Amino acid sequence: MAQQVQGVVAPGRNESVRVETIVIPDPGPGEAVVKIQACGVCHTDLHYKQGAINDEFPFLLGHEAAGIVESVGAGVTDVAPGDFVILNWRAVCGACRACLRGRPQYCFATHNAKQKMTLLDGTELSPALGIGAFAEKTLVAAGQCTKVDPSVAPEVAGLLGCGVMAGIGAAINTGGVGRGDTVAVIGCGGVGDAAVVGSRLAGAARIIAVDIDDRKLETARGMGATHTVNSRSTDPVEAIRELTGGFGADVVIEAVGRPETYEQAFYARDLAGTVVLVGVPTPEMRLELPLLDVFGRGGSLKSSWYGDCLPSRDFPMLIDLHQQGRIDLAAFVTETIGLGDIEKAFARMHEGDVLRSVVVL
Repeated sequence: MAQQVQGVVAPGRNESVRVETIVIPDPGPGEAVVKIQACGVCHTDLHYKQGAINDEFPFLLGHEAAGIVESVGAGVTDVAPGDFVILNWRAVCGACRACLRGRPQYCFATHNAKQKMTLLDGTELSPALGIGAFAEKTLVAAGQCTKVDPSVAPEVAGLLGCGVMAGIGAAINTGGVGRGDTVAVIGCGGVGDAAVVGSRLAGAARIIAVDIDDRKLETARGMGATHTVNSRSTDPVEAIRELTGGFGADVVIEAVGRPETYEQAFYARDLAGTVVLVGVPTPEMRLELPLLDVFGRGGSLKSSWYGDCLPSRDFPMLIDLHQQGRIDLAAFVTETIGLGDIEKAFARMHEGDVLRSVVVL
């Protein structure tokens, strides 16, 4: 029987979000209903509200979440009612060419729930990243649920659903940061700081954090950065080269998603070094680089999809590392808020003093 719950809806481009009554259908084959316990406020949710992702309004926002499986549909075997899960937005299919090659983290046919959640009047909602977790409950594909240790706090666990996993994965999975490497991270928001954490975890010898905000740089240092550069007052390319013996960093992670900062990342890497783009650009952005420089500098230019993570592998591992005290996921939680505070949380993003606002239900 369908349920009615409260959820946060973005009704139109740049319109204020509002708490609405949402209709959640019973789970169909391969689907699950999850009772949300916590959900982080991510820049991607703001991009949905601004119409920067697409124009399929109204959106049910929220995707960086953890909760308890309430019910499952036919054919679901990996999770069961009562399981504590982190939601992910790349449920692998197991049958596409990437999956069949043993590279499910690159799955080309990820999927979401087939049924639609609606408003009371029947208007179909577009759930952010196929999740829609700024709600008391949500409907997802069962493959979007990853079971983890239930003793971890939901507001901490949920962060792996997007930003923290994206940053850690950009360093470890995509960038292949190794022991003794030099790493530069451009952009020290939640994703950039997670890249700092991932680089430290991988054994990087030098981690250079770059941002225009000294407060963010101080936070990055607390996360494990060995050096900081304020790019508002200092040329970051020259500063990174100076800190790496004149060569540039082995891996440069761009966590902003702008052409200007990507160009900085490109020229701040060592010869045969790696650039990882994990910041999300908007559709109108264009990049221009001399093709001879692309050829002449060698190395790799990579995009990091969700930190190239495999949730079934990476989520439990990172939760275990957190439980062991080897990484501090709780350090990313700046504040906990309610469903009615999302607009304020979006505003705080621009103030530079918050890593993550987390909705707790």
